[in-house]
Amino acid sequence: MVKYLPVIILCFLIFSVPVRAQSHADSVANRPTIDSALKPVDTTVKKVAVHEDTATVHHRADSAAKRDAIIKSPVADTAEKRLRPKMKINKGKVAHPIGRSVVKQRPADTLMHSPVKTLSDERYTMLIRGEDFDHMSLAGELNHYPLPDKALKYKVQLGLNPGQLTQLKAIAAGLQRKKVEMGQDIINNERKLDTLFKTRQADDGSIIFYTNRYGLYLGEIRNAVLQACYKTEAILSEAQIKKLESLEK
Repeated sequence: MVKYLPVIILCFLIFSVPVRAQSHADSVANRPTIDSALKPVDTTVKKVAVHEDTATVHHRADSAAKRDAIIKSPVADTAEKRLRPKMKINKGKVAHPIGRSVVKQRPADTLMHSPVKTLSDERYTMLIRGEDFDHMSLAGELNHYPLPDKALKYKVQLGLNPGQLTQLKAIAAGLQRKKVEMGQDIINNERKLDTLFKTRQADDGSIIFYTNRYGLYLGEIRNAVLQACYKTEAILSEAQIKKLESLEK
């Protein structure tokens, strides 16, 4: 029996090694890998992230809805209207500071081109056509001395008689003729001043002369306008003047 002991040990070793190798292989095969171990963690993280994103989206949506509801509420609208500045825009009109006369802005296509660079197209057009500018008649009109052309405009409403119509037409024609004449003189005077400075021929004497003459022309127009107002007031009755002023308003 003893002499067979080595043979028995050798056989035991031969048969036990494959069994251990197979057990080791099975344990390695059944061991969880790194990817499989991390998968539950990744899934949990993804679920948490999705939950957080969903909560954020719902929170933002709720905030936007509340904000829209506040903006659309009658109270917010009323507050906005109360705080909004009130602005009145008169298209095509510029109100005079005194509040009595209104000057309509002339469309650009009706303006004449000014050949004098010191005069704008609008100013040049008014001078050429003998139109009123600088509100020269306000001293008369604000004190119940109307212009003749305004009285003629409402001749039917005022009930002007033939004598009044004849006199007012003569006054209006004389005023228009004077304004056109003085307007042309102002244009010539401006052209002369521009030429003096452009050719470097201006001196103290020439500047004094032409600027004073400019004032003289404006004074003549102002005188003609107020004289016409004075004469018109003498022709109309007090009732007609009050009627004219109410129509103008």
